Amino acid sequence: MQLGYSTWGMPTVPIDVSIPHLASLGFDGIELTIIQRFTTELSTLDSTERKRIAALLEHHNLALPAIAAHSNLMDVDVESHKRNMWRLKGGVDLAIDLAQGDNIAAVNTTTGGRPGEWDTKKDFLCERVGELVNYAASKGVIIAMEPHIGAIIDTPAKVLELLEIIDSPYLKVNFDISHFDIVGMSTEETVSALAPVSVHTHVKDQRGISPDFEFLIPGEGEFDYIHYLKAMQEHGYDGFITAEVSFMVQARKNYDPLAAADLTYETLSKAFDDAGIARNP
Repeated sequence: MQLGYSTWGMPTVPIDVSIPHLASLGFDGIELTIIQRFTTELSTLDSTERKRIAALLEHHNLALPAIAAHSNLMDVDVESHKRNMWRLKGGVDLAIDLAQGDNIAAVNTTTGGRPGEWDTKKDFLCERVGELVNYAASKGVIIAMEPHIGAIIDTPAKVLELLEIIDSPYLKVNFDISHFDIVGMSTEETVSALAPVSVHTHVKDQRGISPDFEFLIPGEGEFDYIHYLKAMQEHGYDGFITAEVSFMVQARKNYDPLAAADLTYETLSKAFDDAGIARNP
């Protein structure tokens, strides 16, 4: 396994600041965020900027395991849906442009929608996911679906059913264990279900049980990363463990995106060491 950091936690930080900072800390790779209000929003990434980002990653020896293109797949407004699919399909194209040899980033997204809609709107969601996966498959790119609290897909069982329905090697899971930890699901329960079908991960720290919970920076809470890392290894996961700092944390008046990355690296690199798990070169 390797240790990554999502630029989700760095919406206002220029990419030529974030990449050197994360590399200097010792991270092995990054997830690049391309949604609105970010310095790397998709519409700003012309061919020149894509080449510059690729060069920065190469210069600082950072991998690009994933692209965060999170867009609502349940939007019923026609124009909004067009914009959302433009970003998701554009993320697929970006993954090809930023490919590092044979290593092509997965494109991460959540679904949108609400938990209670699964039985009535499952077919609607699957039609849209199928369109996206077919496009990604034509380019050789994997879509990584993230189960998320409050969304139509919010449990391991639902995302596993989605994978069964779509039945494509180009649809896998972006496994963010925080969304299960805050509803009281155990690490073993969720890791055993999702590690075998995951292509990428997110980790945060968190406190409390939904609805009375808060997301935290890794190191601020008591999540047992050592147990988590050992479980992921035992269940065959060998990809990136990528930290994500939530918008909840970013709303703090004193939020410092670079300091958040510092604490995250200190916390997670120590967890790798304490778990006795060597990070892959």
